[in-house]
Amino acid sequence: MTSPVPDESGPHPLTARFYPESRFGGFSHRDCTVEFFTRINALLRPGDRVLDFGAGRGGGITDDPSRYRRDLQTLQGRCAELVGCDLDPTVLENPHLDRAVVLEAGKPLPFADASFDLIFCSYVFEHIADPALVSGELLRVLKPGGHLCALTPNKWGYVALIAALVSNRLHTRVLTRVQPARADFDVFPTVYAMNTQRAIRRLFAAQSDVVAYPFTPEPAYHFGSPLLYRVMQAVHKHLPDFLATNLFIFARKHG
Repeated sequence: MTSPVPDESGPHPLTARFYPESRFGGFSHRDCTVEFFTRINALLRPGDRVLDFGAGRGGGITDDPSRYRRDLQTLQGRCAELVGCDLDPTVLENPHLDRAVVLEAGKPLPFADASFDLIFCSYVFEHIADPALVSGELLRVLKPGGHLCALTPNKWGYVALIAALVSNRLHTRVLTRVQPARADFDVFPTVYAMNTQRAIRRLFAAQSDVVAYPFTPEPAYHFGSPLLYRVMQAVHKHLPDFLATNLFIFARKHG
C-alpha cells in the first residue's frame, strides 16, 4: 500500500471550519504536533546528537499535508547527527535520518552510555511493554543535562479508554474507519503502561527533572461528520485535565 501524498491544499475542511485560524498556515492553535516540536526546537542546539526513538518510516513528516509542520519536525541538518531507531525494519527506509538502527525486542539499546544530547519520541510510549527497561535505557544513553521529550496518549483520556475496549487485532479496522487518511501499516498494538503522570514520575524523576502535563488537541476521531466534530469540540473544551487525550513529557537528566 502506498502512503498518502502530502498536498498544500490547506487543513482538513472540518478543521478549517471550526478552527478558522488554521486557514492561515495550515494548523490550529490546538495543534499537538506544533506544540510538541516547537518546544523541541527551543531545546535543540546545532552541535547536539539526537535520537529519534521509535522513528519508524518517517511518516509523521512524509505524510503531513502541512509544509510548516513538516519543516518543524525535520531536525536533520539542524543538529550534528540525527539517529533513528525502531523495532520495525522500515526505519532503514526513513529518509529524514542521518543514521538508522533496527532494535531487538527486550534488549538494551545498542548505544554507549551518554551518547545523546536530546532524545524524542512521538506516540511511542503507549506501545512499550517493559517500561522499566525502556526508561532505564533512555536515561542511560542520555547525557547528563540532556533532554528527553515525549508525546503520548493519556491512559485516562477518552481515546485511550475507548481503545482499551477494542482488541489490538481490531485496531487497524477501527482506526481506518475513524481516520481514513491513516495508513493501516502505521497501526501498532497498544499497552499504555507508561502513559500517566504518576507512571512518568515513577520512571524518570529519580534521575531527572521531569514535567508531564496534559493537552487536548482538535478532534481527530469524527468520521468526517460536522455534527460529531462540533460535539467533540465541545467535549474537548470542557474536559478536565485528568481526562485530556494526550500527555507531553519533558525531562532533563541530572548532571
